[in-house]
Amino acid sequence: MRILHVINIFFSTSYLGDQFKYFSEKGYKQYLICSPSENLREYSQRQKIEYTEMMIMRKISLFNDLLSVFKICKYISKNKIQIVVGHTPKGALLAMMSGYLMNVPKRIYFRHGLVYETMTGFSRKLMITIDRITAYLATQIVCVSPSLAEKSIQDGLNSPKKQLVLGFGTCSGIDAVKKFNPQNVNYENLNRIRNSLGFQSEDFVVGYCGRLVVDKGIVNLVNGFNILKSQMPFQKLKLLLVGDFEERDKLPIDIVEEIRSNQDIIYTGFIYDSIENYYALMNVFILPSYREGFGIVSLEAASMEIIVLTTNVTGCKDAIQEGETGFFITNDPYGIALGIKNVIENPNVREIGKNGRKMVLDKFENNIVWPLIEHELYLKR
Repeated sequence: MRILHVINIFFSTSYLGDQFKYFSEKGYKQYLICSPSENLREYSQRQKIEYTEMMIMRKISLFNDLLSVFKICKYISKNKIQIVVGHTPKGALLAMMSGYLMNVPKRIYFRHGLVYETMTGFSRKLMITIDRITAYLATQIVCVSPSLAEKSIQDGLNSPKKQLVLGFGTCSGIDAVKKFNPQNVNYENLNRIRNSLGFQSEDFVVGYCGRLVVDKGIVNLVNGFNILKSQMPFQKLKLLLVGDFEERDKLPIDIVEEIRSNQDIIYTGFIYDSIENYYALMNVFILPSYREGFGIVSLEAASMEIIVLTTNVTGCKDAIQEGETGFFITNDPYGIALGIKNVIENPNVREIGKNGRKMVLDKFENNIVWPLIEHELYLKR
């Protein structure tokens, strides 16, 4: 079976874990089209897939988008593709258009989130229209969380019969056995990273992993962290931001300057490998996002036995069990400060962390989700 995945930015492959390798070893022939990245060659070799680099712009560009569709159509024909899978809004749109034009029998749209949830005016209407077109051209739609599936129907994006959720959610699950497992932490590497970042053993580390943009609640997180420092002056607090700045939905200049200049805020940039070591440095993980498809980073943190704080919004709400594996916070500076303060003073930190790991193993481990993908998407007629 020949399967083509279209992803517009390499970063999004992180959602898939070793899914490509799993299906390659089962005999599936897999192909990847992605915008250029210095990591693609090594990634394709490790995942045992074929790939081609193709510039897929995140913004709407009629000429470039039509050119990309033409190239994808040629690629489908050349490689006799039987299933087309589209990820991210632009990658999915171009994939579904190309698959439809080439009459590919299975066209699967992975809906990783609804970017328009935080938009207004014309931009919001445009993105809703694009999502509806993508959904119309698809033969099957995978919503990566139950709340995303519910929101999709509420907003009239597609028929309920056309979409599904894989188990309890996510697009690929979590490797909680080998990768995100606190028992497998290499403490030599961990201490090297800790020293390079300037952490002391007595520091209480508030951690975040993801893109550093407004939609993720980074403005409120930085301001909330500073409020907490003023409320708890004797507590040695550090804010660890694992991720990179982006031009799209970029942060205000004053917040960027605060991140770069505040000695208690550590910014790592994009981390491609060994991300589990950075989770191992955290005492609490926080995702104060305004919207998600699925808060997959919350599962990664939970798998490492870290308490998770997140907002009760689309995608985020599916990643914790309130009071058992983490807690909901309000997305404002004082709500964030209060949430972190409550964790610092909570005597059941270890128990809650262990509950989080058990939840991931029971519901979201790779070996639970991957067979669902094969059964529901590849084999079912």
